[in-house]
Amino acid sequence: MQVSVEQTSELSRKMTVSIPEDVIKEKVDVRLKSLAREIKIDGFRPGKVPQSLIKKRYSEKVRGEIAGDVIQSSYYEALQEQNLNPAGLPHIHPVEQEEGLAYTAEFEVYPEISLAGITDIEAQRPVAEVNDDDFSDMVEKLRGHKKEWLAVERASQDKDQMTINFSGVCEGKSFTDDKKIEDFKVEIGGLQMIPGFEDQLIGLEVGNNKTFEVNFPEGYTADAELAGKAATFEVEVIAIEEPQLPEIDAEFIEEYGIESGEIEDFYTDVRTNMESELATALREELKKSVLDAVYDGVNVTIPSALIDREVETMMKPYAESAKKQNMKLEDMNLPRDIFEEQAKRRVGLGLILGEIIEKNNITVNNDKVRSTIEDLAKSYDSPDEVMQWYHQDETRLNEVKQRVLEDQTVEWISGQIKMTDDSQKFSDIVAKHHQRQQQRG
Repeated sequence: MQVSVEQTSELSRKMTVSIPEDVIKEKVDVRLKSLAREIKIDGFRPGKVPQSLIKKRYSEKVRGEIAGDVIQSSYYEALQEQNLNPAGLPHIHPVEQEEGLAYTAEFEVYPEISLAGITDIEAQRPVAEVNDDDFSDMVEKLRGHKKEWLAVERASQDKDQMTINFSGVCEGKSFTDDKKIEDFKVEIGGLQMIPGFEDQLIGLEVGNNKTFEVNFPEGYTADAELAGKAATFEVEVIAIEEPQLPEIDAEFIEEYGIESGEIEDFYTDVRTNMESELATALREELKKSVLDAVYDGVNVTIPSALIDREVETMMKPYAESAKKQNMKLEDMNLPRDIFEEQAKRRVGLGLILGEIIEKNNITVNNDKVRSTIEDLAKSYDSPDEVMQWYHQDETRLNEVKQRVLEDQTVEWISGQIKMTDDSQKFSDIVAKHHQRQQQRG
């Protein structure tokens, strides 16, 4: 076997492999002899068909089968011989020649990644705490979860709940199916509708009608055709209600799981939960800060084959959703380029982190895996059953191990790069945390 490799770009390789005719012929002869014991031809007893007849009838077909087998086996042998690590499947092209077999294999290889300048990378470490104002806001928020709505006879204002009928048109076409959405409840300031919609409802009274125009946000995913476009809404006000917050009494406190009904126990529980949520949000924000800095600071050329594969993975849930709705993925108007940048980042970070893990022999800390599963389980009514659920399934357990390994790698990186504290508000940190949770579904 002869192998030559041409570098056609930074990551692209064109490998030419030639197999001598005697190797092909030997394999064909072996296959034809084995056929003699299996095939049946009228006029001959099983196993007694002349080899010349078998060769005449089957040699071309067998040679094609052998060629496929040889290409597959020789490709991997050639990769090992040339010390090449392909990043995706090859494009195989036969090379015509009188004898033997030859082909070219075009593919991308994994990039070489240098970590030499990692100590010069800078990232910010988010810092926040739960102060008295944050605590008071949270208590009011919890009261808000139990609020009741009382009808009022006045113009609408911020925080009111309105019952409306509305319809919408974009570029002359109705996106509410040519009819009004009736008895729709919307809380002004609740960020339930697209930006600007709720602001237009302030100052209206029951029976009022209003027509106004607002823009759908860029990246609007509920209907990609509406993203970034202006829409005209017609609204009819049916009812206006104002919130009435409950008193913080024993009944209220017990509804939040504090059996004692004591306000001190309630306040302690609220603050403890806030500090726990903040700790989780800070870890996530630190992780994002470090990974962003590393992605920007470590130069890596990303194989397009890996980006394509990641885009397909990201689009898979949408394809499944389309199938359930008896639609084709193309009907969902999801162009590939809306996934491409995120796919590129995921792949690039995966390559960089993989290099860091390998070069620094970072291995999964089983104690951290165990404690992570305990943390995941403790919010459930039967934590022991949840822990068993993780440990009994290898796939679920590996997902936790992968998360822990990534956290350990981020911790290692944090100790190598330049970190500076960045003071932030509790509300901002937690809001970003909630937003990411929603994006992850």
